[in-house]
Amino acid sequence: MAIKFYNPTTPGRRQGSVLDYKSVITKNKPERSLTVGQTRANGRNHHGVITAHGKGGGNKRLYRLIDFRRDKDGVDAVVEAIEYDPNRSCHIALLKYTDGEKRYILAPNGLVVGAKVQSGETAAPEVGNAMPLSAIPTGLEIHNIEMNPGQGGKLVRAAGMVARLSAKEGEWSVVILPSGEMRRVKSKCRATIGQVGNLDWINVSIGKAGRNRHRGIRPKTRAKAKNPIDHPLGGGEGRSNGGRHPVSKTGVPAKGGITRSPKKASEKLILRRRKFGRFQQRPQTVNV
Repeated sequence: MAIKFYNPTTPGRRQGSVLDYKSVITKNKPERSLTVGQTRANGRNHHGVITAHGKGGGNKRLYRLIDFRRDKDGVDAVVEAIEYDPNRSCHIALLKYTDGEKRYILAPNGLVVGAKVQSGETAAPEVGNAMPLSAIPTGLEIHNIEMNPGQGGKLVRAAGMVARLSAKEGEWSVVILPSGEMRRVKSKCRATIGQVGNLDWINVSIGKAGRNRHRGIRPKTRAKAKNPIDHPLGGGEGRSNGGRHPVSKTGVPAKGGITRSPKKASEKLILRRRKFGRFQQRPQTVNV
């Protein structure tokens, strides 16, 4: 998908860019039966107390029900449309099965309207098909990976993300995630063939603060600009630089500290830790 740059009529237009949806999106309105209303909590917990700052406002959204399980085996489906989803960075594909049922899935790169997709052990290892890891040839690119059989895809779901099936060892398979982390996943877990679409999403420039407000992202005050009663890095005479190592509001180290619990079962399945940085594709520009 190409990136559009408008004429610099305003500072926001000069700095910002947008995706050229017309080249990919084939349907503007979502399937009514696959949408539900959504009440956003805006960073609040079940008591109404703010636990995640910097969230609030934003445009109203309809939530699209996505089929992360891909458990409709042995039934062919045809891609009816590629649609925009305001709740995620990638696009979604509307499938119509031969028995008349419709479902949404994450649209992988290269999936087009009219293509046929399947799910199950007997499906061919082609783009858009969902299969158990035991049935996928080693070395293929995959996404929407389950962490437990039948749970639904949890890993590799954002735009442009892709993992690779590295090896199979009995009832376990080894998957290399986009972060570089190598972990074991049960071979009964399902994954979808291909790379998640909308690769140029990461290259879009927001351009102005208003676009982030539309997304429900509020401004954040720097910690060292606050008063000492509000943050450990606050206060000081003049423009101080914190006076201590970076910490959160509650004093937890913000850089280099371990946040993942070593007691969780998934921690033992990691064979190689993640590495930072990933390949970013150069955007294609289209002047409007």
